[in-house]
Amino acid sequence: MKFTTALKAVALASVFSLSFGAVQAQTLHMMNGGEPASLDPHRVSGDWENRIVGDYIEGLMTEDAEGAPILGAAESYEVSEDGLVYTFKIREDSVWSDGEPVTAGDFVFAFQRLMNPETAAGYAYLQYPIKNAEAVNAGEMELSELGVAAIDDKTLEITLENPAPFFLGALTHYTAYPVPQHAVEEFGDDWIQPQNIVGNGPYTPVEWVPGSHIKSVKSESYHDAENVQIEEVMYYALDDLTAAVNRYRAGEFDILTDFPADQVTALGEDAAVAAFQGVHYYVMNQNAEKLQDVNVRKALSMAINREVIGPDLWGTGEVAAYSWVPPGTANYVEDAFQYEWADTPYGERVEEARALMEAAGYSADNPLKLTINYNTNDNHQRLAVAISSMWEQVHVTTELSNAEVAVHYDALQNNDFDSIGRAGWLMDYNDPINMLELLRSDIQYNYGRYSNPEFDQLLRDSATELDLEARAEILAKAETIAMEDYAALPLAFYVSRNAVSPRIEGFVPNARDVHRTRWMSKSE
Repeated sequence: MKFTTALKAVALASVFSLSFGAVQAQTLHMMNGGEPASLDPHRVSGDWENRIVGDYIEGLMTEDAEGAPILGAAESYEVSEDGLVYTFKIREDSVWSDGEPVTAGDFVFAFQRLMNPETAAGYAYLQYPIKNAEAVNAGEMELSELGVAAIDDKTLEITLENPAPFFLGALTHYTAYPVPQHAVEEFGDDWIQPQNIVGNGPYTPVEWVPGSHIKSVKSESYHDAENVQIEEVMYYALDDLTAAVNRYRAGEFDILTDFPADQVTALGEDAAVAAFQGVHYYVMNQNAEKLQDVNVRKALSMAINREVIGPDLWGTGEVAAYSWVPPGTANYVEDAFQYEWADTPYGERVEEARALMEAAGYSADNPLKLTINYNTNDNHQRLAVAISSMWEQVHVTTELSNAEVAVHYDALQNNDFDSIGRAGWLMDYNDPINMLELLRSDIQYNYGRYSNPEFDQLLRDSATELDLEARAEILAKAETIAMEDYAALPLAFYVSRNAVSPRIEGFVPNARDVHRTRWMSKSE
């Protein structure tokens, strides 16, 4: 990667000031997990990428220190009485880091690019509440028919298909971020290279060393730059959690975004563990003939002792998941679903699961052979080993296969795995549809390719139901159908595992585990 002349000048100025005893810039060193697949908001999919992208681009809405939606690039908004039209006024002082103004046209360009079938944005469906979005994304309507319009340079109008109680929260997601039309048109896909990239957020990436780190520096053109205290951010790509803890203890990292569960006591007060909305789960490839029998899938689910995962296996208190939608999700039915066998003693469940497997033709002499695929991580490996042992009791033999996070999720998205794949989902906004859409038959993130027309129709019905209580009942029925089909294997509801140096202030554990660097500071 190369630097522009301006960035070289900044680097030389930093060296000059240090040589004369000036105070060193506040630099945040963050262990960020896997290697980013991209910095393009239309081509990323993970929280490790979101931490970087959300620091250099800001949507109409953004997150406060507690992860709640607040105004971002927009200074205000109005909603029509019928809840269908949102009108946003973009800040006059919202500019790209190269000095070009952020316009309503940049948002129109971004939303159209997101929905353009040629972009192949896997997360485009998150913005399907926008009028005609699904049809445009399917190539059935022209981009110009998308319900996003620039009234003038600083006024954006978004029209929805139906009222969506979660829409402002959905606008905090990177699929709703603007992209700099002038840079994309000039550089094409290379606009995200450090020598070309521009953003409208508090930071700008200036260096990307694959397999090592991405470096971003504070953007003085950001509208709230005077309150941004961290001047540089180093996002380190590292999957080896044990090595990460060792480097944290050596003072090389200020923040760990994950750590081995057995280190929670050793990290002491630095460990920040909090419940948040998301689920660890296994997907079963339902294109694999050996997993097409619903009773086999049921037996696999019943044989997993979820109660030991959080307290014993990981030691950080994850709650056993016997449903798909996390508890406490807004706009939903309380205790909408739980497996009828959830309270059955584990030994009895194993006996029933074994009987189901034997009825399907499996035995000690003829076991079901599965491969558990997981992304490289100490905690994921520990879980896979434990579940392999649990499944042995019901005539299942397993092989374990791990890969780096980008490779692993690429295989899942392409349904390129033998049988079982480890996955996790952190809710993008607080509404059950964000979980349930993962099991829609036409969604790329439906890794196991579960398909049930009744389930799909219920999700469509929920989109047109204006009564929130009635909508919740429709979605609860959909969850029941998918879970009784054993569309996937929910294992445990997430807790966030961060380690935060006492030198860092402004890091607030929250239900979304979103921590924008702009709210933090560092004492030396």
